[in-house]
Amino acid sequence: MSSTNKNPLIRKLDHLFPLGGDELQILESACSRVVQFRADQDIVCDGDRPKACNLLLEGFVCRYKLTAEGKRQIMSFQFPGDIFDAQSLILEEMDHSISAITPCKVALIPHETMLEITETYPRIARALWKDTLVDAAVFREWMTSIGRRSSYQRIAHLMCEVLVRLDVVGLAHGHTIEWPFTQTEIGDALGLSNVHVNRTLQQLRKAGLITLANSSLAIHHWDGLKDAGQFDGRYLHLRPARSPAGMEGGAPQQMQA
Repeated sequence: MSSTNKNPLIRKLDHLFPLGGDELQILESACSRVVQFRADQDIVCDGDRPKACNLLLEGFVCRYKLTAEGKRQIMSFQFPGDIFDAQSLILEEMDHSISAITPCKVALIPHETMLEITETYPRIARALWKDTLVDAAVFREWMTSIGRRSSYQRIAHLMCEVLVRLDVVGLAHGHTIEWPFTQTEIGDALGLSNVHVNRTLQQLRKAGLITLANSSLAIHHWDGLKDAGQFDGRYLHLRPARSPAGMEGGAPQQMQA
């Protein structure tokens, strides 16, 4: 299987917990049923009792909850290679919703299949467990941002994280990544008003750190953006020996200078 055609989950596991050829084939064959969702469509709703885990193949999704007043808190952005509702395998009822941000392609892995795989192949179970633990580490970092970082730091940190995570699955093009998030979505994720988001994006542009246009983010100075966001990529737990192409310790090599 060529690297350009790899299932994004397999590409991600290359950097988290590399598996053998037979194990990779088992995961690949489990993703035979694929469905598509339109932008802004709920994929899973709070209170649902799913019968399958969802692996994101293409597109961007978010986890969110609504308050009684209808206010939305986005708790994570999920990218290709993420099994974004793996907890449904153990926790029978969803306690939050998951919505497509862009048009998405999703592979459905029935719970029965997932249970059989994890019980038969312990290394796959460990790999998926590590992936779930990293997901929890990302959530902790988001909580730190919301609770203790300024709006400037929060958005800079988010940009750094998205770049690294997309690079892992081969979706970073040099210093440039897709950035489909609206100002409202950024605000709902980071606890900021649209005014704060807009002002902060302008500050990052004026500092010469980024260009953001046409749903595309170009990062011009990695060290500057990393410092602005207090970004330390260790919480993503990527294996140093298998860092993403062009990355060193979670940072693009070409941005080190």
